[in-house]
Amino acid sequence: MPEVVDQVALARLYGEPLFAIPQDLYIPPDALEIFLEAFEGPLDLLLYLIRKQNFNILDIPMAAVTRQYLTYVDEIRTRNLELAAEYLLMAAMLIEIKSRMLLPPKPAPEGQEPEDPRAELVRRLLEYEQMKLAGARLNALPQFGRDFLKAQVTIEQSLQPRFPDVHLADLQEAWRDILKRAKLVQHHRITREELSVRDYMTQVLRTLQGRKFVEFEELFNPEKGSTVLVVTFIALLELGKETLVEIVQAEAFAPIYVRLAYTATN
Repeated sequence: MPEVVDQVALARLYGEPLFAIPQDLYIPPDALEIFLEAFEGPLDLLLYLIRKQNFNILDIPMAAVTRQYLTYVDEIRTRNLELAAEYLLMAAMLIEIKSRMLLPPKPAPEGQEPEDPRAELVRRLLEYEQMKLAGARLNALPQFGRDFLKAQVTIEQSLQPRFPDVHLADLQEAWRDILKRAKLVQHHRITREELSVRDYMTQVLRTLQGRKFVEFEELFNPEKGSTVLVVTFIALLELGKETLVEIVQAEAFAPIYVRLAYTATN
């Protein structure tokens, strides 16, 4: 290890930095291989050879393409026989097509052209090229984790609970539930009485006096009939309108509570 260690190491050998190439270092000829072109399969290689030389894909010169294709297959067969297997299958197909083109065409029905031995190969190449271009367009789209990241924000909330606002629909639902209970204890005695909303406003305030919270339903007595319930409900709405009481709810669908607006909360 040299005394000066601030220079860049060439490599690491068993975790230790290597600052100079050993004189007795032997590098086998096949230790490093460079592939200038990487193909995803036989069709990809064949399409590359056709497009590189600007051949008409509808009129492929089979002799030239087959010759170039076999040159590439010979290269990869010496290095990876398993990888060359599917390329050899395509090579056999190219040779077969070339052989069929040398033979006289089969007689076709009158008014139709003889079948081109290259037709099936051209169809597969066109379909593959369409899928490859579609994949390239998808890959060009912004991707999460590669082109952008999701912004994350941490919000510190106060420890003091904040009661959600009570909506009109919640009051209506609670009122309908009270009316349903009142119908269970209906009386058939018909009487006429004059009820004062102000008097019931006072009764509600007395009920809330000295108490932090009173459940909404506790303010109504179904046994007194629906008339008293209506007047009590109107009195409660008037108190809320005049900001003398507060109607709160801990969370959605939770019980509704009523309290005096001037009562201090802990």
